[in-house]
Amino acid sequence: MKIVACNSNLPLAEAVAAELNMSLCNASVRRFADMEVFVEIFENVRGEDVFVVQSTCMPTNDNLMELLIMLDALRRGSARRITAVMPYFGYARQDRKSGPRTPISAKLVANLLVEAGADRVLTMDLHAMQIQGFFDVPVDNLYAAPLFVRDIKERYGDRDLMIVSPDVGGVVRARQLAQRLNTDLAIIDKRRERAGVSEVMNVIGDVKGRHCLLVDDIVDSGGSLCNAAQAIIDNGAASVGAYVTHGVLTGKAVERIGASPIEMLTLTDSIKATDAVKAAHNIRQITTAELLARAMRAVSDESSVSSLFD
Repeated sequence: MKIVACNSNLPLAEAVAAELNMSLCNASVRRFADMEVFVEIFENVRGEDVFVVQSTCMPTNDNLMELLIMLDALRRGSARRITAVMPYFGYARQDRKSGPRTPISAKLVANLLVEAGADRVLTMDLHAMQIQGFFDVPVDNLYAAPLFVRDIKERYGDRDLMIVSPDVGGVVRARQLAQRLNTDLAIIDKRRERAGVSEVMNVIGDVKGRHCLLVDDIVDSGGSLCNAAQAIIDNGAASVGAYVTHGVLTGKAVERIGASPIEMLTLTDSIKATDAVKAAHNIRQITTAELLARAMRAVSDESSVSSLFD
């Protein structure tokens, strides 16, 4: 078993390797003068079970190309099995035709990964579960919920909690977390006027006096999350926090969240924290290294991955 890291999230790759009492494979991912990606692996990988850790976060296309070229290098190096470990799977929000003559980019990325040499994909909290069906190789989709449950119990165990879904599409995810915590669920009803802009319409559920936690898989611009938090406070909630798996956080998202009623936004480290995130007073990260390490060990040992969530 070997672990190779590309450049998108080296701290997470190093933490995963440490959990497995291993060191990262000696490899180089660099750029030529014209910004072409060049990969070189300095260890023998023939017949090895190799895991490539790379989130396809911003800059998405650069990180995706790094991953594809690394997969190709490993395949040509005769690795026995290559698993693409993608804590954050970019292009996952383009999982269907949103209008005439539009792409299904998630399917294209799936094809590219398999063609480049991926024998298996290991990812976390896919935006749309049907993306697993876009692949002709096995896909293991991990869940951050157990990490969130443990952290919520440690930080908010003495509060009267209520889990809130920021939109109707996230109800299943929020309900599962509420069941694990044995608490109530509320839902934000919103109307999206255009892409990237949302208007909160109503809060379904009585949040008055409750300590509410918004739960979602991705926070991008932060607009929907901040609007939902404000609506919850306006409806009489005692406080509002948030747990989100992937902190994409584009544009002025960090500034927007800092000025919002959100007491604390907890993210995983599926995407490397920027300097702005590290400096934010109400944003923190929890690590997924142990979860990823256990899943990778299970894949390598041919044992159950789903048992990690029982």
